Amino acid sequence: MMIRIAQQLWLYRNFITGSVKREFQSKYMNSLLGVAWTVIQPLSMILVYTLIFSQIMRAKLPGVESQYAYSIFLCAGILTWGLFSEITSRTQNMFLDNANLLKKLSFPWYCLPVTVIASAGLNFLIIFALFVIFLVVTGNFPGWVILAGIPVMAVQLFLAGSLGLMLGVLNVFFRDVGQLYTVILQFWFWLTPIVYPLDILPERLQQIIHLNPMTGLMSAYQNLFTRAQVPDWSSILPALGVGVVFFLLAVNFLRKHANEIVDEL
Repeated sequence: MMIRIAQQLWLYRNFITGSVKREFQSKYMNSLLGVAWTVIQPLSMILVYTLIFSQIMRAKLPGVESQYAYSIFLCAGILTWGLFSEITSRTQNMFLDNANLLKKLSFPWYCLPVTVIASAGLNFLIIFALFVIFLVVTGNFPGWVILAGIPVMAVQLFLAGSLGLMLGVLNVFFRDVGQLYTVILQFWFWLTPIVYPLDILPERLQQIIHLNPMTGLMSAYQNLFTRAQVPDWSSILPALGVGVVFFLLAVNFLRKHANEIVDEL
């Protein structure tokens, strides 16, 4: 099944790249600040949380002495969470937003989530490049260990795309799904160790937070950038497992109800 999907995506690669290019151009063409908006939103969040937690609440990272440690910790979490949030939020509406396209053209529907992931990934690369420059300038670049973030990112993108695909299918039939997920996403953010280190929580609460599949991913990023540690690969397996489940459910639902989805659009 995966091989067949990969083959279809390769055949329609020009469709995907063209869609990403058009979306990027239309998003920033008539904007005065253009691509700068990609940087402004996450940067403002990082500044606010740095002020609140690092300055007001005097939050510190155990075992890390760098004066930039908490800012790096925040960047690692907020930037990658922003990528996850953007993908899942956009894919939940992709069938509704592309209703006319789905009715008029014949193409593999898997192209839509891949287009969203590629577009969000392009935006992420812009802000991530600035983050890397900050690490180099402050002398906190982790070195070759940064390459260990590639498989972590791959698992995150798979989880986000699979969850978004499942939400997108359900949102066609139950329009409340989109609204509900927006609320869930807010709670999910605070139940993930993004702005606070997991170690500062009581042990019982840590056990609950560990049930969150995003916990392992965020910890992997944060340890990589703040401590230059290779991720504990077992910690990202829950995210991979959840992603597989969502992917199989979504693909199965698409196959059984493809015609019904078109009728509902």
